[in-house]
Amino acid sequence: MPLQNRVLPDGEIVAASARGLLMGNRGCLHGQGRELGISRWRSKLWIGCVLDWRERRRDPMPPGRWTALFFLDEATALAAGHRPCGYCRRVDYVDFAEAWRLSAGLRARPRAVEMDARLHAERTDRSRRKLTHIREVADLPEGVMVRVAHGPSLLVDGQLRPWSLTGYGSPMPAPSAGRVEVLTPPSIVATLAAGYRPLIHPSVLGNAARDGWEEPKGMRGQLRRP
Repeated sequence: MPLQNRVLPDGEIVAASARGLLMGNRGCLHGQGRELGISRWRSKLWIGCVLDWRERRRDPMPPGRWTALFFLDEATALAAGHRPCGYCRRVDYVDFAEAWRLSAGLRARPRAVEMDARLHAERTDRSRRKLTHIREVADLPEGVMVRVAHGPSLLVDGQLRPWSLTGYGSPMPAPSAGRVEVLTPPSIVATLAAGYRPLIHPSVLGNAARDGWEEPKGMRGQLRRP
């Protein structure tokens, strides 16, 4: 039976067999039976990591240590409020922090603890419910996840791609005007607008363009928006 460790764009965690392209954590969320309790985080440090690190085999739910979480891609992780890991994804972390700096008009790149505190305030309220915000669709950058009538969708190439646990569906026209509910936290939206390019699942490509694509062990070579 699949473990409950797959993260949805709204931050909730469900049981699913597919791993996706990224792993991450929020602290130890499971008990001795490898089942999640009520808590959905134990730390403000929500990160997204590579699936494989130096060929190490890791238990996804070691007792009392940490709970491995899995994401379809980085756009999903960002929507849920996770940032790049500063250790196993150092290059991406620096790019993310620099784009954050530019978006916030800071003189120096922010520290991880500063970004985590800001993101935690934007992720959830005191009732532990997912926080969303309403924006004009014309003001949103690519890579943002929005919630529309048919569910979570990725904004890419001026179109909406319906999200699922296994990939993105066929493109649908994005509204040219009007306001939409945005799942991606405001600071990450600003970071995307400042130039950060997230890892996107290859299902956004046509079948012919996906021929020969294989999920790599590290981040290098994976599909990103140009």
